[in-house]
Amino acid sequence: MRGLKDKVALVTGGAHPTGIGGAAAKRLVEEGVKVVITDLADDEGTAYAKELGAVYVHHDVSKEADWQAAIAKAVQTYGGLHILVNNAGVGTFADVEEETLEGYNKVIAINQTGVWLGMKFAVPEMRKAGGGSIVNISSIFGAVGGFGASVAYHSAKGAVRLMSKNAALRYAKENIRVNSVHPGFIDTPMIALMKDPTNPAMAQTMGAILSMTPMGRLGKPEEIGSLITFLASSDASYCTGAEFYADGGWTAM
Repeated sequence: MRGLKDKVALVTGGAHPTGIGGAAAKRLVEEGVKVVITDLADDEGTAYAKELGAVYVHHDVSKEADWQAAIAKAVQTYGGLHILVNNAGVGTFADVEEETLEGYNKVIAINQTGVWLGMKFAVPEMRKAGGGSIVNISSIFGAVGGFGASVAYHSAKGAVRLMSKNAALRYAKENIRVNSVHPGFIDTPMIALMKDPTNPAMAQTMGAILSMTPMGRLGKPEEIGSLITFLASSDASYCTGAEFYADGGWTAM
């Protein structure tokens, strides 16, 4: 893809090779990008960064100081910042009545506040660099009601969708593009519980997911990584404030 060689990217939640962040980091490295991976899984992140020839930083995305330190590391190591992939996220299955205030606040802090903080601290460095691309990972559950559960996750991912549009308008004249990616059900560690054949309830949920996905399969992390990389590249130079769905046709129904 065009315009990526020697750019600098920060990818949150990128410690696991089989996750969306890990797949995005790998694809960006393959395109010649200098990558900083951040996560809380230090052993996995350090090893994966070494494998990719990237840099790893311990990073709680809900904390301002951690954001400042992670972005400073990228700038000090590589001389700037051009790409931010706000990927780190968590979720719960609890519905409106089952969710606790503690659980709700945790999901919002990581999935929603963390995205805002990332943009807040990345934009000044992108401005210095003459522009950049921010890719915020939302979800199909940031646009549809799903199964009526996971209220905190839906709330946060819906906010990411609109935050991305708001920021895109704010920075459109500064050559800083902001887009959101909305994966469907992707075969990552986050949904490993649903693949447990010894848990009948989860097996039933997985069966429902596959039956409701027109393509009839889970997505691959690499498929989302490729979309993220496209949006980071100059091939997507006229894309900002847009929503990109990679869901096997889920939201087309």
